[in-house]
Amino acid sequence: MSEHDDARTLGPGASRSSIVECSSCDTIALVIGDDAVSCHGAPMEPVDDVDISVSTPELKEVLLQVFGLPKAGIDVCLCVVGEGPVSARDVAATLDYDRSTVTRYLHTLVDLELVDRAELNREGGGIVNAYHAVDLDRMRRETLVGFLRWAGEAASGIQEANRQKRVALAANGDRDPPEVFWETLEKE
Repeated sequence: MSEHDDARTLGPGASRSSIVECSSCDTIALVIGDDAVSCHGAPMEPVDDVDISVSTPELKEVLLQVFGLPKAGIDVCLCVVGEGPVSARDVAATLDYDRSTVTRYLHTLVDLELVDRAELNREGGGIVNAYHAVDLDRMRRETLVGFLRWAGEAASGIQEANRQKRVALAANGDRDPPEVFWETLEKE
């Protein structure tokens, strides 16, 4: 195990992750891998004094929340990665999904830059769209960076909620904020 006792293994062949913080400021960071991270010229320290526990999310939940890909979208992506280059018709036949469903997810995957689309000429004339996986290293990087951006936005939302709660507590004599606080927070 590395110097970070709280580092977690993400899965077979995956990098390690840990949460670290600066002892000089309120910077907290998620670190992927074993490299040391510094802030203000000093190594950041592992965070291990937090009482809140979080459950490890299922990969399908993460893909749905972060990228909007339900099981069918993941199935389509994995089919293209495993079989490509393939047409929407080929994917639909392989997965026994409706072609319009497959086409919708293929467009989403192209937009997410997880799949590339190329126009191929048919021997008998006409054009067919063929889908193939992007370079797997590029896919790994794109999905990780996309997830970290999402996580950063989620963390910013939590920070804002905490800020608003402090304001509400100060205005409410340190009693629990009224229900209106939570309704206001949900609207934002």
